[in-house]
Amino acid sequence: MKKKGRAAYMISAVAEQYGVHPQTLRLYEREGLLKPSRTEGNTRLYTDEDLQRLEVILSLTRDMGVNLAGVEVILGLREKMQHMQKQMQEFVDFVQRDWANRGGTFDNAREALVPVRPSAGGKRPR
Repeated sequence: MKKKGRAAYMISAVAEQYGVHPQTLRLYEREGLLKPSRTEGNTRLYTDEDLQRLEVILSLTRDMGVNLAGVEVILGLREKMQHMQKQMQEFVDFVQRDWANRGGTFDNAREALVPVRPSAGGKRPR
């Protein structure tokens, strides 16, 4: 279903804008590469996010000669990378909050993410 306040485009408009046949868009949907929403009348509606994904698909197929199986793998890897980037950002945010809550210092080197052990002679390694 179309969400309120979001732009959506019908298959004919998308096909014309990107110079592809509507059957090509239907094929991409069958292959799981695109997932347009549907109206109650079962009309496909493409969002701006769908169009961005279509641009990636067309770039891979037209400009780089990647077949649809390759496109599926690449899109899957992109999604995994985006998920990993989100997780890393959440971790960095957590560490920054924790550091700020501690006043920017550790009471004990054992509290650090990477424990620091004194070297021989009591000096810290550089």
